[in-house]
Amino acid sequence: MAKAATVRETTEGGARRSRLPGFHRLSAEERRRALCREGWLTPDGARLLAERAGIDEAIADTLSENVVGVHGLPLGVGLSFRVNGRDFVAPMAIEEPSVVAAASNAARLVLGAGGFTADADAPVMIAQIHLLDVPDFDRARAALLEARGAILARGNEAIPEMCRRGGGLRDIDPRLLERTASCCTVAVHLLADVRDAMGANALNALAEALAPTIRALAGGRTALRILSNLADRRRVRVRVRLPVALLGHAGFSGEAERDGIAEAARIAALDPYRACTHNKGVMNGVDAVALATGNDWRQVEAGAHAWAARTGAYRPLSEWHAEPDGALAGSLEMPLALGTVGGAARVHPGVRLALAMSGVESAAELSMLAGAAGLACNLAALRALATEGIQRGHMALHARSVAAEAGAQGDEIDRVALALAREEDCRPVRARELLAALRGGCT
Repeated sequence: MAKAATVRETTEGGARRSRLPGFHRLSAEERRRALCREGWLTPDGARLLAERAGIDEAIADTLSENVVGVHGLPLGVGLSFRVNGRDFVAPMAIEEPSVVAAASNAARLVLGAGGFTADADAPVMIAQIHLLDVPDFDRARAALLEARGAILARGNEAIPEMCRRGGGLRDIDPRLLERTASCCTVAVHLLADVRDAMGANALNALAEALAPTIRALAGGRTALRILSNLADRRRVRVRVRLPVALLGHAGFSGEAERDGIAEAARIAALDPYRACTHNKGVMNGVDAVALATGNDWRQVEAGAHAWAARTGAYRPLSEWHAEPDGALAGSLEMPLALGTVGGAARVHPGVRLALAMSGVESAAELSMLAGAAGLACNLAALRALATEGIQRGHMALHARSVAAEAGAQGDEIDRVALALAREEDCRPVRARELLAALRGGCT
């Protein structure tokens, strides 16, 4: 991806740092200046963020339908992310403050162990052509594979721009879905390399263009022609290894915290009700990065949960266990089709800025960063569950939202939030009482 004019490659002293101590205590303007100092932003980029880095109604009207305005979300940054030895900033669009804080805190912990390691598959996506009433699957499969070269050539004629970027149709895979006494239902998978795009438009174009050829070779009649959002050929894997000396907080030893995290992960592997919440924690990080960078987070969610259920039982996307030397090891594997070109990245200035600010240079790097954000959020949630409980940290951050909802303004928000957190009572009614007392000079 070409670098935008809103970021710098490095600071004057060398590589950019993702670890920025005290960042959360700064004002929004001070945070932008800190990102400028480290080279993640230029002054132009900071000004764009200060102007809400969004879109006007004219652009919004080209992106959606029946537009009546522009709906905004907070854009935060997950800090302390190091993936494969390089520092990144994780742009995260989400309304829940505990997610960004959790991602950053866990990433800082992982940074102490050298950071995340990750890899991503080649960006191969699947378009499907479904055929009904196919007389003989074996004969159809043989005919399709014999004509494979001609099919690939004809398919690539339908997506010339993708081919010019180095992508294109790579293979076909006929699959039997159902066989009855008289006919078969068949899915023909078209496997296409979409490079740095998510690839939906190219995949749908492929399916439409090749459907007549596929039907003529296989027999039967054409039913569906569309991409699949189960991108299981385009998976990302993220790993982390934490020495026990780095663990332990809230009065718990490193060994106790490690064992509690491993036990929580094992419960998720046994119980789909727990696995669903476990995976929601992963998707907190993944979705926030996907949304900030203009990607289709709905297809990401659909693919992730289909992958989690691929064995017939719904299972966790991540695993955690104790190593023989006592370290805590965690890993995440999931389909993740993210793009850095096309779609919103073409027209949305905020999306272009988020992509540039992150430091990623390809769709593969973006997927690895999003996966790291997901594993970081998962680690933070399991640490809380294994020690002090999920509610304490969540409520401390939620208190600011409750204070604002109660009508607090300016520095009143922090004062009311601090009192709510101190009392461990985040009820809106209590926030209103505290605000009234503050304005009456009683506190």
